[in-house]
Amino acid sequence: MVRSDPEWRSDGLLLVTAIIWGTAFVAQRVGMDFVGPFAFNGIRFALGSLVLLPLIMSNKVSNGRDPSGVKPAGRGVTIFGGIMLGACLFAGASLQQVGIVYTTAGNAGFITGLYVVIVPIMGLLFRQTTTAGTWIGAFLAAFGLYLLSVTAQFTMGYGDFLVLLGAFFWAGHVLIIGWLSPQFNSFKLAFFQYVACSILSLVTAAFYEPLSITNIYSAAIPILYGGILSVGIAYTLQVVAQKKAHPAHAAILLSMESVFAAIAGWFLLDEVMSSRQLAGCTLMLSGMLLSQLWEFTSSAATTGKVSQGR
Repeated sequence: MVRSDPEWRSDGLLLVTAIIWGTAFVAQRVGMDFVGPFAFNGIRFALGSLVLLPLIMSNKVSNGRDPSGVKPAGRGVTIFGGIMLGACLFAGASLQQVGIVYTTAGNAGFITGLYVVIVPIMGLLFRQTTTAGTWIGAFLAAFGLYLLSVTAQFTMGYGDFLVLLGAFFWAGHVLIIGWLSPQFNSFKLAFFQYVACSILSLVTAAFYEPLSITNIYSAAIPILYGGILSVGIAYTLQVVAQKKAHPAHAAILLSMESVFAAIAGWFLLDEVMSSRQLAGCTLMLSGMLLSQLWEFTSSAATTGKVSQGR
């Protein structure tokens, strides 16, 4: 069957989204040369929220209904949901950003991508069902992580460990979104979670990091890329694209974020992976894809939704 033009456009937008999210790991890595991780996140999520503001103010979003046609919850409840998500987002983004100081962009991309395997496993705590594909995918991803990050002395690098902890918060973020999203306007919910994450990050930075206008100016390009493109625009592209995209296509294309992170790290930062690490990345990507695609091919489940905002 020949695919329709809207499907092709949606797949193209999802591919662009994966490229932006993958290359953003380089921006996050470079930004750490000038500012602290909390200041970086605080500013970039503030910028991301500003990108969404015009969409919220437009008639299409502010007409009282979500694009799905479901009447959303009131403002107060939306703000509360945004704060809840923002706190989880703050934890995941902070661990990722601190961790990336001590590891490579490629490692951070692949380890962060493990959240798509962690989501259905954590879902068991909420009495959600899972499939054999999830467990096979988790085994492949775990073995891949061992090859990528664990040394011959059975130790894991500090940065990789922090990013791995962050992946659990990204997974929790996805589960909370799955619980809240049917009741909320998606753009407003994203806006309030970004604001909450930004405030928490900036307050933490004020206590633990030296803030300098000069350093922020020096990190302007990575911050702008991470905020406007990665948080604001890429999330918007994802929302628009997934209206028409096949779920399996979306899973494959968005999982490529990890690959683009490794490519960008190699091309822009001269990061090199050993053959063992490359084998680990291959197994991790295979596990991620298997965990996602098994759901769609066997029962068209949607447990592994993609997190809002990188």
